[in-house]
Amino acid sequence: MEALTKAQILDTALQLATASSWEQLRLCDIASALNCPLSALYQQISTKDQLADAWFDRADQQMLSHCYQGRSASERLYLAISSWLNALAPYQQQTGQMLLYKLEPGHVHLQAAALLRISATVQWLREAAALSASGLARIGQELALSALFVGVFVHWLNDRSDGQQQTLQLLQRKLSAGDKLGLWR
Repeated sequence: MEALTKAQILDTALQLATASSWEQLRLCDIASALNCPLSALYQQISTKDQLADAWFDRADQQMLSHCYQGRSASERLYLAISSWLNALAPYQQQTGQMLLYKLEPGHVHLQAAALLRISATVQWLREAAALSASGLARIGQELALSALFVGVFVHWLNDRSDGQQQTLQLLQRKLSAGDKLGLWR
């Protein structure tokens, strides 16, 4: 038997979660669907939460795979964030279920890791958009971009409009407001 990849495991997990829910998904169900022992999964992932992290890693990779040069900082941020959201769009409902799983009261360790995750994605957003603020301006920019990112993401989770157009309009409005404040440099 060939070694499983994290991508194969994640794809199977997402398909199974679509049939039931992220809450009901068990690692043994994934192993059964892949016709392999749990030990084969364990070589790639050791918790269901690592699958959620792999899902967000995939969105980060999608965002970073594009070149946003030759545009304004606001346009670069728009393209980077919309690319990140588009990567998650095929499993929008399951993405929300992953977050609810992380936010359960008994999962304080997952909540702390989620904050670090947001911080890392925001740093990659700054890189993708080639933002160059430093010192206090960078700190303000990171705070504003973190608030923007979380607000847009939460809105996206509940957006049922075609192509999540309501979220993209919200993103544009928030980026324009940041432009007026001189945040995106």
